[in-house]
Amino acid sequence: MINPLNKIIGQEKVKLILEKIISSGKISHAFLFRGLEGVGKEDVAIRFAQAIVFSSNIPKEKKQNYISQIDKLTEPFIKYIFPLPRGKNEVDDDNPYEKLKQDEIELIQEELAKKATNHFYKIQIPKANNIKINSIRDINRFLSLSYDESIKRVIIISDAHLMNEPAQNALLKNLEEPPANIIFILCTSYPERLRETIISRCWNLNFQPLDQKEVEKVLNEKFEIDDSLARKISLLSNGSVTQGLKILNYGLEELKENVIKILRYSFGKKFYSAYKEFENIGKDSDTEYLEIIISLLIHWLNDFNKFRTSSGEIVFRDYQETFEKFYSRYPDINLLPLANRLDEISTRLKNNINLNLAISNIICEISSVIPAK
Repeated sequence: MINPLNKIIGQEKVKLILEKIISSGKISHAFLFRGLEGVGKEDVAIRFAQAIVFSSNIPKEKKQNYISQIDKLTEPFIKYIFPLPRGKNEVDDDNPYEKLKQDEIELIQEELAKKATNHFYKIQIPKANNIKINSIRDINRFLSLSYDESIKRVIIISDAHLMNEPAQNALLKNLEEPPANIIFILCTSYPERLRETIISRCWNLNFQPLDQKEVEKVLNEKFEIDDSLARKISLLSNGSVTQGLKILNYGLEELKENVIKILRYSFGKKFYSAYKEFENIGKDSDTEYLEIIISLLIHWLNDFNKFRTSSGEIVFRDYQETFEKFYSRYPDINLLPLANRLDEISTRLKNNINLNLAISNIICEISSVIPAK
């Protein structure tokens, strides 16, 4: 039987820490897995739960059975908490599923089945905007289930930053007086949205972006994306499987073509034409799409520096002529400050900056690097 931690893709430092924790026999009652979305935090959390069982002194048959149940997110050895929609007339004392419609429950079951098959899969449920207090209170039901008391059980909270204030308060009570044999693992890309009293009661582990090969492997093995496309997407993913999947969803070639047009019009100070390329973004208030466009704009700027110095792999290789023409006109231009300013705009998007203002800033920033004639 293979140690489940050895199935983790990437995150070698985190894996080493978890191995040492298990070997010590002194496992904290709460962990905070923090890092970019799509770097495997929840996969590691599930593998960690399995590894605890793997290291336990129980018969092999039981061990295999328990590890299999955890892999499928099956209670009573693991509880997976995630954002859910709120049912009609639902109150905080209701069971989290009690007031949901049947089609909502069926969708949730389908999404959980996908998650159990692929731990990198991101559950998607309409109107599931936060983790409700009754989902946290449901921990009491989980605690009452009968189980093999020689095994520690794990509660994983996905997108922990989406707990509303009552939910965070309810969780804090559990962390202050942790139940016996229970380990909490909070996974989040935004730890700053959690109460400091929660963070301070957790063993914090920072997850790094995956490297290009690791993203490629996940896309290929977990999402069955063919080798060539997985490789192209992984180069643009910024170390995040989630980012890679978003690029795939919007269409890689279409995105790259849009980026080239935005750059061409903005460098040429054709502001109206540049803005038209963003028109659908502003109309649909699609922050996610705009973040991807900014990311690809930065990739093109970095590619230009690689082209100029003949170093590194160029993502926009299919648009070689854009580098050649731009270099012939502006051989000494420094685009690094522009890349930094675009990155700042992307960061401000997370703070609900107006999209039209962001788009205008992007166009102005790009056009400003070209000297006036």
